[in-house]
Amino acid sequence: MLGGVVFGTVGGGRVENQAIKFAQQMLVADGSPTCYLVEWNLQRDVGMTCGVVVKLYFEVLNHRLWRIVVFGAGHVSQSLIRCLAELKCQIVCVDARSDWLEKLPDSCRLTRIPTDDMPSYVAKLTDKDFVVSMTMGHRTDRPILYEIFRQGRRLAYLGVIGSEAKRKVMFRELTEAGIAATVANGFRCPIGLPLGQNQPGEIAVSIAAELIQVRDAIAAQLR
Repeated sequence: MLGGVVFGTVGGGRVENQAIKFAQQMLVADGSPTCYLVEWNLQRDVGMTCGVVVKLYFEVLNHRLWRIVVFGAGHVSQSLIRCLAELKCQIVCVDARSDWLEKLPDSCRLTRIPTDDMPSYVAKLTDKDFVVSMTMGHRTDRPILYEIFRQGRRLAYLGVIGSEAKRKVMFRELTEAGIAATVANGFRCPIGLPLGQNQPGEIAVSIAAELIQVRDAIAAQLR
């Protein structure tokens, strides 16, 4: 509806014009009810001559796809994004290395973001995003985490690939940089379900499974 496809009709004219505007407002008002039953008096509410009443049912479907932002386009990211491309989601991959971004599969679900300043992309995140940081190492992961915490972002999922030892180092460095301990503790590391072996393809499957698990847990809470 917002710049998309309009098909079918509810009679044309003023009623249809008002219905389209109402539907557009529902799409913009993220977080509001996803369905409405409205009753309009055509004379009073729509500005028509006749005074009959119409009832219209509006429902938002597939408004926002599940969005997963992956920082880093290395070996595990390559496998993970291939897994995720089979799911109903939007994927964003951010990396400074254009050659690695070019290795990613062609998919209508994937957006490549080449940038030498990966932490700058944090400003474009939303609280509904799932974020996975899997850059070249903790020295490039940490600035991304720092910026997320500095901006007070509350993401649906925030994970960093690595070991418990890496987690301890990153936590210490974040707190030394001024991030409160309770905030700096707000990321997952290691990530992925405890299954498979230490190979990019199997690590990717375990991470994708955890993302699905968290997504479904959040959906269950909203029911």
